[in-house]
This record gives sequence, C-alpha cells and structure tokens, in this order.
Amino acid sequence: MSETRPPIVAVMGHIDHGKSTLLDYIRKTNTTAKEAGGITQRMSAYKVTRENSDGKEVSITFLDTPGHAAFEALRSRGARVADIGILVVAADEGVKPQTLEALKSIKEAGLPYIVAINKIDRPNANVDRTKQSLGDNEIYVEGWGGDIPFVPVSAVTGEGVDALLDMVLLVAELQDLKADKNAKADGLVIGAENSKTKGISATLMVKNGTLKSGDYIVVEETCAPTRIMEDFTGKAVKEAGPSDPVRIIGFNTLPPVGATFEICASKKEAEKLCEECRLQKKKSSNQIEIGGENETSVSIPLIIKAATTDVIEAILHEIQKIKNDRVALKIVSTGVGFVSESDVKLALTKEGSVIVGFDTPIDSGAKALAERNNVRIEVFSIIYKLAEWLEEFMKERTPKMKVEEMRGRAKVLRSFSRTKDKQVIGCRVESGSVFLGDEVKILRRDAEIGKGRIKALQQMKNEAKEVKEGNECGVMVESKFEIAPGDYLESFNVVEK
Repeated sequence: MSETRPPIVAVMGHIDHGKSTLLDYIRKTNTTAKEAGGITQRMSAYKVTRENSDGKEVSITFLDTPGHAAFEALRSRGARVADIGILVVAADEGVKPQTLEALKSIKEAGLPYIVAINKIDRPNANVDRTKQSLGDNEIYVEGWGGDIPFVPVSAVTGEGVDALLDMVLLVAELQDLKADKNAKADGLVIGAENSKTKGISATLMVKNGTLKSGDYIVVEETCAPTRIMEDFTGKAVKEAGPSDPVRIIGFNTLPPVGATFEICASKKEAEKLCEECRLQKKKSSNQIEIGGENETSVSIPLIIKAATTDVIEAILHEIQKIKNDRVALKIVSTGVGFVSESDVKLALTKEGSVIVGFDTPIDSGAKALAERNNVRIEVFSIIYKLAEWLEEFMKERTPKMKVEEMRGRAKVLRSFSRTKDKQVIGCRVESGSVFLGDEVKILRRDAEIGKGRIKALQQMKNEAKEVKEGNECGVMVESKFEIAPGDYLESFNVVEK
C-alpha cells in the first residue's frame, strides 16, 4: 500500500554561493541530527525533521551537490535522484556559469524547483538586482513575470531558512510523493568509497520499499550482504525506508555511482546476477582514450586513484576538456583508495605510465617501488590543479614535428642560362622575402614539379642576402628540374614544432 514519503531535495548552484553553508545551518537546526552527533564525513545526503502545515512532524532528505564545473555529472545525478531542486543564487553576484549548468540538470530531470537567494546578510546584497539577473537568464520568479517560487535567505544568520523549508514541504505536498514501504527496495547508488578501516562501502538512496538487514544488494557486477548498515549519522540501523540515505559496508568491489541496485533473497541469487552482468560487459574495453587524433600521436598510460568514485567521475569529466591532437591519455585503470604497490606494478607493464592521485595517500611500499623504477606519481587536492598539470605534462610529451614554413613566393620572369644542375633566372618577389640559401619548391600551374636551393641572389646587379616583396632579382638555383618562365618559386624553412 502506497503512503506519502519524504521529499528528496537536491541543493544546487554555483561554487561559493553558499550551498554547503545553507545545508550546514539546516542540519544544525535539526535536533535529531544533534543527538546523533552529526553526519558522517563524505556522505552528502542526510535527513532533517520539520512540522508541516498540519502540525505533523515530517522528514526532508537533502542532497548536497558540488558547484565546480568538473562535478557536472554529479549534479546531474543529484537532480535525477531528487524530487525537488533548490537553486542557490548569491544576492551579491547573481547568476553565474554553474548556476545555469545546475538549472540545466534540474530541467533535464523535470524537477520542480525553488530559488534560494542567499547571502542577503552581505552589505552589497541586492535581492531585486538578483531577480533581474535571474530574469535575464530566463529564470522568472514569482512577482517578476513567472511562477518559480523564491525565498531570500542567509545561510549565516538563518534568516529565511524556516520559510525555505516550509516552501519545500508545500512543493512536496503538490507533488504528492508516494512509496510502498512493504515493497522490495529499489533506488540508486549516490556514492562509493574504499577505506582502510571499513573496506568498500556505498551510499544508497532508497526510492521505494524497505531495505532490510539480511537482504543481498546487487549493483551491476558487485554485491554485498546488508549486515552492516549505517544511517546518515553513522549509526547502525536494521532497515532503511523510502527517501532514506543509507551506507552499506561490505561490497566485494566498488559499485558504480549512479547505477540502480537490486535486492536478492540469497547470496547465490546475488552472485548469479553479478556473473550475468560481468559476462555481458566482458566484450567491452575498460580503457578510455582522450585526445591524440593525429596519426603520429603518442599515448600516455594514466592510472587514476581517488578517495571516492564521485571524484574519479569528476576527474574524467575535467580531463575530457583537454585538447591535444598529438598526445593521447590512455586511462588504463581507475580506482578508489590509496596508491598501492599493485598500481605501480601495473604502471611498470605500460611504458611511460603516470599515476595520478586525488586526495589520497601513497602507500610506503608503492612509493619505494616507484622511486626504484622511476614511475611518476603526482597527488593533488584541487581538481583544476590536477587538470592543469596533466595539460602541461601532455605538452611536454608532445612529439616534435618537422613543418615547412613558407618565407616568400617569387614569379619566374625569364631564364638566362643553365649549366648542369645550376640555372640562372630572373624573378619578381610577389609575397614575403626570398633569402640566400633558402630551399625552394618549384611550382608549375600550382603543382610542385621539384625542389631546389638558392645558391646566389642579386638585386640591382648587387649581391644580396634577402630580396623583399615587390622587387625583381636574379637568382641562381641549384636543381635537377628545369625552371621555365611562368613558374613560381616558394622559399621555405623546415622547423620543428
């Protein structure tokens, strides 16, 4: 039997517009969260309780989504999981690039949304100017030509936060969100990580049904028993119902973030489903190649390690933007956790490999092995710094190419003499300059018939090293190809680029 379930709300917007600060304030006002000791680090989903219009206590589940452009895929997933969006816009800055990217994710997911005009406590805050900025970007709020609800708030002082939560519950009532608690649980993976203390775990968002202790969870090729379950505070629980975020510890491999999960009654059934998925994927390669569209391009094998799968996804998204047609990044492995000896051993099997870590330590054994074998390991804590380093590293590895650079073009006016491979001709320089010692292409009716070299150059019967555009000159060319009036000489240099 279907019952009303709590709304799942994705808080989205531009970097530094106060999303996390707003969520922190909301969490602090929630007595349940205080009693439980706060939320577990890295879990970007949690619940708060609130009285609705009938005086009944109801829950709201919040999702935090990163604002940096590299995390576009995460924002998109957040919108897909959520029922309602809150678009946070700073009252002192207005609409910014990631505001529009967040809005795109909200619209693609078909979510109703509320605009939270944040930072109204700032001296230079201007709510009306922010509404104008929203309108200029086709976000029409109530009272300004549209029907999108908005609430001015301060995540620092808490002003307007109660009104925002009331608006969330009002929109949720209009949505009439339902779920069947007695059904088999289903939902999505919203995060996954591998830690030395807890092993491989995943954060799930239950959309329908109830996840119970004793179930077996399958996410594509990986599975886990629901023996160890934690709520958003890190407290052990026996079940998780609709709109509940829950951490499951004990997966055999990292589950893919964004994938749906299935519930099985037994371990045997779960392993069978995993094997079917594994066989289905076996034919496809797990290597990703970025750049290197040129036939002469070189390939750099790249191994990526990070603290969570979310971050790996963001890294892949960011480095897709790097353009280099002569160097390809071949991502041979991605993984969650510290940089290990096995990562270094994998690098040794791929000549020229580089290991890149993000917000993750290097195992002492891995460090020693890498130093002995000259395997490069770079670790970062800021995602755009990682992308900038990779771009620069690719430039350093870019192979040099010999390129012909045209210096001048001259039309052959007459032929004076020819002795063996040397011939004396009269020319007029039509563009650029011709130089003594230059190599030249000999063109006839725009087709190259051969090449030669300028052995002597005269202008006004005087020896010259250079003759510029618009001047006539005498030229001695060394070439086995006969040059005739009407032909063109194109002088060029061969340079490495």
